[in-house]
Amino acid sequence: MLLAIDAGNTNIVFAVFEGTELKGSWRASTHARWTADEYAVWFTQLLALKALTPKDIDACIISSVVPDVLFSLSTLAKQYFGTKPRIVGEPGLDLGVRVLLDRPEEVGADRLVNAVAAHARYGGACIVVDFGTAITYDVVSAEGEYLGGIISPGIEISLEALTARAAKLPAIELGEPRSLIGKTTADAVRSGIVYGFAAQVDGIVDRLRGELGGEAPAIATGGLAHHIVPSFTESIGDVDELLTLRGLQLVWDRNR
Repeated sequence: MLLAIDAGNTNIVFAVFEGTELKGSWRASTHARWTADEYAVWFTQLLALKALTPKDIDACIISSVVPDVLFSLSTLAKQYFGTKPRIVGEPGLDLGVRVLLDRPEEVGADRLVNAVAAHARYGGACIVVDFGTAITYDVVSAEGEYLGGIISPGIEISLEALTARAAKLPAIELGEPRSLIGKTTADAVRSGIVYGFAAQVDGIVDRLRGELGGEAPAIATGGLAHHIVPSFTESIGDVDELLTLRGLQLVWDRNR
């Protein structure tokens, strides 16, 4: 079985695949100082809940935008699963997409893997909107080329900055607004966040479709996608919170 790990700034997501079948996935806060042993204690207990053991894992692939955790995750794969992990971005790993950027080395590994998974799903031009620490918009051509994208501040970052800088605005939990027009301060903030980001997403996706010269499907992913999509957006027709992990499985399959 394949262990796929996607390490982001806020969360790390682990998934186990048997072929293309997802056997289980687990999400944890990113701990830059955790050792391989600490990850192993946490993860092996979760594997047991699915009747899996470390011996069931015989391959590993990692995508990381947090350099500090990469060593621990690589050591985890070697020491506890007996396999040398493939790392997205390492020399010789074929993603199956051409990266048409001025500085290809700067693009996040997760964004490239998202592009791989989205193009495999749609077979043509498409747009990926990833709701993570930042909201990223990634554009894939009809030929499967990674054309680039857009990065904007994420939902939680924006909410934290707003309440930190405005003394009278309370900290709130992100949730569905009761109405567009807030009747309390908390309702007004919640409405501004949800409807504001929904409008941003629709506006940017529409402009990107214009750049592509026609209709292109858009897919949302990331842990915060469900707060905005599909209830409050009109431009995104599909949500897959595990898109990055599915892309990792595709990349590993291409290179095994």
